[in-house]
Amino acid sequence: MDTSPRDLLKGYVEVSSLPTIHLRLEEAINNPKKSMSDIAKVIREDPGLTARLLRIVNSAFYNFPSKVETISQAVTIVGTQQLSALALATSVMKMFKGIQSNLVSMDSFWRHSIACGLAARVLATMRRDNNAERFFVAGMLHDIGRLILYTKLTDRSQEILHRARNAPMLLYEAEREALGFNHAVVGGLLLQTWKLPTSLEEIVMYHHNPTSATRFPMETAIVHISDIIVHAMDLGSSGETYIPPLDPSAWEKLGLHPSVLGSVEEQVDRQYHDALQTMMVDA
Repeated sequence: MDTSPRDLLKGYVEVSSLPTIHLRLEEAINNPKKSMSDIAKVIREDPGLTARLLRIVNSAFYNFPSKVETISQAVTIVGTQQLSALALATSVMKMFKGIQSNLVSMDSFWRHSIACGLAARVLATMRRDNNAERFFVAGMLHDIGRLILYTKLTDRSQEILHRARNAPMLLYEAEREALGFNHAVVGGLLLQTWKLPTSLEEIVMYHHNPTSATRFPMETAIVHISDIIVHAMDLGSSGETYIPPLDPSAWEKLGLHPSVLGSVEEQVDRQYHDALQTMMVDA
């Protein structure tokens, strides 16, 4: 029986909604009557999240000159939207457990995802975007649809992985050939189900086909390029064996000189191991 991407998300309790703490955090941030201390209080109610966020803000990810001791300080220094984005990224990392190692190493999956997030954040910073953390989250989540495929279509995913590696062909093309859709579509629909920003939904859905992004083409182009950069750097994998092709129009859209690529790789490499240590402690 044929399966649609929406069918994969039906009745799947574990991924049907985001952790309560993130929903409460978003409610507090969007409530004009709530202060920064109120927002910090919501975060402090989850000791695990508090510890993860303090690790991140005190790492090379930010490289602040002095240690950030409390969540209240972190909210003030980093900003509410940025801290919420980091909270989302770290929360999602804890949601997917028990995926078979013969499909994907979860360690390798999150290494690739974190590296893609770092590259997207670096490129966004180079373009002087005022909320680079949203690009980090988009990079972190770009392949999340693949985890749904591995969980809900385990046997078929194994067949698709085998076919892609032996054909040889790109894994997302093998997915589309076998299923009629690929992990990017599933991921975009998952973020839609979670009621996350439409920008994240579109970025994830079209990160392999950035010219199809109509509302957020620049953001999608950044993650598309970041994915290719970290594949070329061989920093983890979500199952893909080969380096996906670059869409030339995506690079043109960024308006950056090709010479910046060396700097992007250097910054990703410098931040990568520290980011792994701070974000994957309890993933």
